Amino acid sequence: MERKKKYINGQSVGDFVFDSLNGFLMILFCLLVIYPLWYIVTLSFNDGADAMRGGIYFWPRVFTLENYKRVFAEAQVINAFFITVSRTVIGVVSGVFFTSMVAYGLSKTHLIGRKLYMLIGVVTLFFSGGLIPYFMLLRNLHLIDTFLVFIIPSLFGFYNCLIFITFFQSIPDSLEESAIVDGANEFLIFIRIILPLSKAVLATIALFVGVNHWNDYFSGVVYINKASLMPIQTYLYRVVVAGGSSRLAANMPAGMMRFTSSQALKLATMVVTTVPILCVYPFLQKFFVKGVLIGAVKG
Repeated sequence: MERKKKYINGQSVGDFVFDSLNGFLMILFCLLVIYPLWYIVTLSFNDGADAMRGGIYFWPRVFTLENYKRVFAEAQVINAFFITVSRTVIGVVSGVFFTSMVAYGLSKTHLIGRKLYMLIGVVTLFFSGGLIPYFMLLRNLHLIDTFLVFIIPSLFGFYNCLIFITFFQSIPDSLEESAIVDGANEFLIFIRIILPLSKAVLATIALFVGVNHWNDYFSGVVYINKASLMPIQTYLYRVVVAGGSSRLAANMPAGMMRFTSSQALKLATMVVTTVPILCVYPFLQKFFVKGVLIGAVKG
């Protein structure tokens, strides 16, 4: 006699247990990721002297905005924000356009020397000349201590180029052939036909490049000596590692010292440098998965 299956909310017991366990594990994983960020935000909004007592876990015990007021009162922070926003916007526009243009050329199988170009590109994915030769190259190009050191070296990335190539190869040749019959050249075809059809992959690569520019602190540490060209992430690095927040605390008015501390300033600076890119990501999220899949699977 066949045993009847038991159902819970329209699911078999096995499926219900499996889905419940998966849901529990995903919630636990999300909490493990989100809580450290929430903890930093909580402490950044708490009175610095009070936070040193400990015991703060989920929300500020003594709410204050003095930490953020002090961070934004620092002229170097505003300048560093301007440098980072500028390099991110210019770097995304120029990098995505240049990489997509090169990828469009490499997507053509009749391109002379295509196999050699692809081989050279693949080699760069696994090998590099090292930091010292790279620094010497940038110095000989007179890019050290200039804003262009953030832009020119990041104009092209071969990994992003591969995603573009695969996507462009999936576009029917008939579209380009019809445009050629109408008298369009390759550049006009690229601008008027290829790019408008590539919004998903363009948004995906723009997200990759934008996050890379925003989070990059290393370029400012190694290639920049001028404080006026320091990105916000390099400023954060110096605040956290080199004790820059101690200098901020030392320059505060005496009456403000009881509202904040060196550690609170570090946390407030972390939040200030992280929130902008987190706000941009949701707007590009809908293109992200689609763009990666389109660029990774032909046809």
